[in-house]
Amino acid sequence: MDPDTPQFDIPLAEAWIRAIAAAVEKEQSRLTELDSAIGDGDHGSNLQRGFAAALTALDGLQPAGPGAVLTKTGTTLISKVGGASGPLYGKAFRAIGAALPEAAGPADVAEALSAGLDAIRLLGKAEPGDKTIVDAWTPAVAAFRTAAATGAGLPASAAAAADAAEQGARDTVPLQARKGRASYLGERSIGHQDPGATSTALVFRALADVTAA
Repeated sequence: MDPDTPQFDIPLAEAWIRAIAAAVEKEQSRLTELDSAIGDGDHGSNLQRGFAAALTALDGLQPAGPGAVLTKTGTTLISKVGGASGPLYGKAFRAIGAALPEAAGPADVAEALSAGLDAIRLLGKAEPGDKTIVDAWTPAVAAFRTAAATGAGLPASAAAAADAAEQGARDTVPLQARKGRASYLGERSIGHQDPGATSTALVFRALADVTAA
């Protein structure tokens, strides 16, 4: 790997989690509002609590590599967050962490993010179009992978992924939910943006922001 090429290293991994925590804190009310319409109304508060706990868990941690940062984050989310979001995000970050080498370039990050998506789909049994977190995570991974394959660096790849995740979240509005609590509403779930897809967009925008800094 070219030593002059920006890498996904420990400081960047830590910055990503801090940025996610800040974004969730800022958007907690919006996430709660979205979840109140078609879910239990606790998505914002659950994620805020979980990522705040992740920051505490990372404080003083001496990770061997960036993957350890994300693995610790995932383990904390699983143990601290209730509902569906804790296990889904927790498994995702643990899978990303397990897949990351110590010195990760764009292609490595693309594979790690894909592993995170695989973990989400395995646990949640959701497919694109089901009006879930998968509807934002899937296009984000595809966009990141495509950008990385063309030789784009981490900032450009992450920016493409963030744009795709945000579009994916918006695209859940006309969908009828087929998974999760929202599926109980049937056609009444149409017209609402999925909260999990929305928080996924925050996760990928946070990655874009820290890689661009």
